[in-house]
Amino acid sequence: MIEAPVKEPRDLLERDTVTLEVVSRKYGELAALAGVSLRVRAQETVAVVGPSGCGKTTLLELICGLQRPDCGCVTAAPAALMPQRDLLLPWLGALDNAALALRARGVSREQARATAQPWLARFGLDGFEHTRPAALSGGMRQRVSFLRTLLAGKPVLALDEPFAALDAITRAEMQSWLAHVLEREPRTVVLVTHDVEEAVILADRVVVFSPRPGRVLADIAVPLPRPRRRVDPAVVELRERALHALGVPS
Repeated sequence: MIEAPVKEPRDLLERDTVTLEVVSRKYGELAALAGVSLRVRAQETVAVVGPSGCGKTTLLELICGLQRPDCGCVTAAPAALMPQRDLLLPWLGALDNAALALRARGVSREQARATAQPWLARFGLDGFEHTRPAALSGGMRQRVSFLRTLLAGKPVLALDEPFAALDAITRAEMQSWLAHVLEREPRTVVLVTHDVEEAVILADRVVVFSPRPGRVLADIAVPLPRPRRRVDPAVVELRERALHALGVPS
């Protein structure tokens, strides 16, 4: 087997921020990914959709350097992972939870709070600085989690089903909110989701994975202006293309 570590060339941000070249990953005898090649340009949002267990979370962890490929090569700019669960510390308020990313970088508590404070209003969290997670709504918790990810200061955001636990109405609100945030604060984003419509609404490209072991079945460009409406015929058509690639009947 050829094992290749994550690399960070200096000129990466000027070209592909994330590149996977024929990447495979196994857990014992269980193959999670098989021969995956993927390129993500700077400030591009790529959504990855596929059935459960097809290696989508493994893909994000490889991009973030939390795992190493068994075969192939992963080249990535520094990336911050937002997992499915918000993982907020229950004894801290929203401000201190968001500021944890800065504390992890060695910033003092006072400076971390001062840096994170202005962001709370931008994220619709003004007035909830000292509110603990148990008293926040699901959407608010996800905003705090996303802010913590953003404050990590990495050029790449790896988002693992960030809205999966939310109800349909809150999820739609959070999708619109995320699109607005990324318009104001552009980042390179790799978004894993089971929701094909969410992928089309948010992404510049939708990459469709096969059942395990994950392989790329389709790479669908989404050349639509934002904001995007679910009832837009072009959105519906692209959603149907992605579902067809997944083998889901119309």
